[in-house]
Amino acid sequence: QVHLAESGGGLVQAGGSLRLSCAASGRTSSIDGMGWFRQAPGKDREFVAAISWSGGVVDYADFVKGRFTISRDNAKNAVHLQMNSLKPEDSAVYYCAAATNYFLKRSNYNYWGQGTQVTVSS
Repeated sequence: QVHLAESGGGLVQAGGSLRLSCAASGRTSSIDGMGWFRQAPGKDREFVAAISWSGGVVDYADFVKGRFTISRDNAKNAVHLQMNSLKPEDSAVYYCAAATNYFLKRSNYNYWGQGTQVTVSS
């Protein structure tokens, strides 16, 4: 089992920044990669960014390229999502997820955190 705990959500004005963190515990040795997904009210959950457990490979959704940065903290078994130039349309519940097999395939994410709310006001 892998346990994930997110932190760092909140309310920010458009153009501002937030940093989300996700701490992994349990069988972290089984993790191939971790990612962030988000879901806005009335919309499907969508992929945001992902990073290999080693930190050497990253992947981003087109709509966050140049604004968001995903990174790994090896010492703390954590993943961070630095979000800059936030827009109202970035408002959503953000979920941290872990994949134990080929993390670049979105459907392989089999462990999920509880989610953290991000609200961007205009």
